[in-house]
Amino acid sequence: MEATTTRTFLLLALVGHSFALPLPSWDKDSWLLAEKYLRRFYDLPAGLQGRHRSSGAFQTKIREMQSFFKIKVTGNLDDNTLAVMKQPRCGVPDVGEYNHFPRHLKWQNNNITFRIVNYTPDLQKSDVDRAIRKALNIWSDVTPLTFKKLHDGTADIMISFGSKEHGDFNPFDGPDGLLAHAYPPGQGIGGDTHFDEDEQWTKDSSAYNLFIVATHELGHALGMSHSTDPGALMYPVYSYTPGFPLSEDDIEGIQALYGPNPDSRKVKPKPDAPKKCDPMLSFDAVTELRGETIIFKDRFYWRLHSQMPEPEQTLIKSTWPSLPNKVDAAYEYPEKDQVIIFSGIRMWALSGYNLVHGYPKYIHKMGLPKKVRKIDAAVHIGDTGKTLLFTEEKYWSYDEATGTMDSGSPRSIEVDFPGMHDEVDAVAYRYGYLNFFHEHLRYEYSYTSRKVIRIMRTNSILNC
Repeated sequence: MEATTTRTFLLLALVGHSFALPLPSWDKDSWLLAEKYLRRFYDLPAGLQGRHRSSGAFQTKIREMQSFFKIKVTGNLDDNTLAVMKQPRCGVPDVGEYNHFPRHLKWQNNNITFRIVNYTPDLQKSDVDRAIRKALNIWSDVTPLTFKKLHDGTADIMISFGSKEHGDFNPFDGPDGLLAHAYPPGQGIGGDTHFDEDEQWTKDSSAYNLFIVATHELGHALGMSHSTDPGALMYPVYSYTPGFPLSEDDIEGIQALYGPNPDSRKVKPKPDAPKKCDPMLSFDAVTELRGETIIFKDRFYWRLHSQMPEPEQTLIKSTWPSLPNKVDAAYEYPEKDQVIIFSGIRMWALSGYNLVHGYPKYIHKMGLPKKVRKIDAAVHIGDTGKTLLFTEEKYWSYDEATGTMDSGSPRSIEVDFPGMHDEVDAVAYRYGYLNFFHEHLRYEYSYTSRKVIRIMRTNSILNC
């Protein structure tokens, strides 16, 4: 849960998640980026440049930034830290005390007025009205706050669309940069919320979803600041996820300011992001993807690569909006450069990070009987050309070359893989070894010797 915001909120658009490897840390442009980033978000003194890059103050600010984003705290400008610095994000500082406003700003009256001063041509007026009202309702559902719309005069929250310099000496920067900003509760400009007219506003995920951005922005207009939880709406980076947008962290934050709504129905928040070093962590699915390892858990996935010091956690919907929020199983078939994703009775095919045309399909197209309603785990064995599909206490062997199930399927997991449980959560294969994941344990299994070599924590693969 975060403290109230005390500075203007500048939400940077997440144009598209970059999957290029991090750039080298030590080139001039990288250092300039890091200095600018730390000055803007972590109060690095402007004089600390050039020869001062190895100074204690510079390293302290890097540690603060690494701690906020929950990456390995080294105090050094390593590749993983630089990669986070390059992500589109909020313009509000992440840490520090500011003297411009008192802490814990909030509206003193629970009956708050708002006015939409002008509209974007990207949407029908009714769509804008609906998005703003829906965003306000998200916050009123979990607090005693009520919102009344004014059609003229001055409201507590004045909402408008503008481009470049738009009257508050806080200019926007054109398409694909600063997306919007809002001001904390207070007199005058306090609470006012501005959207960049140079962006494309939509009702879906095709560009910038007005409802999602408005809910985030209005959270700041009510006194919320950023959350360190990647699953929270108030996380500094924009992402599109359908459904109820608030996490438990968001709800705790707003209720710390205004209290709960005693009259509202019980809302079901989105779960917080899984913590990679939770000793009881389990996985939903694991697969390779062009030399990287992708690990799915709840609405998120971790991305691992040998040149990335720390795993990178991202919302599934941020990368693949058409995929479901929950992945049951996944495997890579390198011969077609495809990754197959399973959720319930449907499957999707990805080519790199793009969805293959013609999907989703039903899993029964692979020859599974209709009584099979989901795949628990899947793995492709490149040495044999077979894909193993695990469901409950059995597994099926699928021949990729012929597109048919092998005779004798299904077979018993416990019989064919001695030492293993009769159910598994995820499976990965590399260099002759299978890694079975079951609950919080990871079993390294020799495929040729047919025995468990060692047992580790599931999250040992995440450098825990």
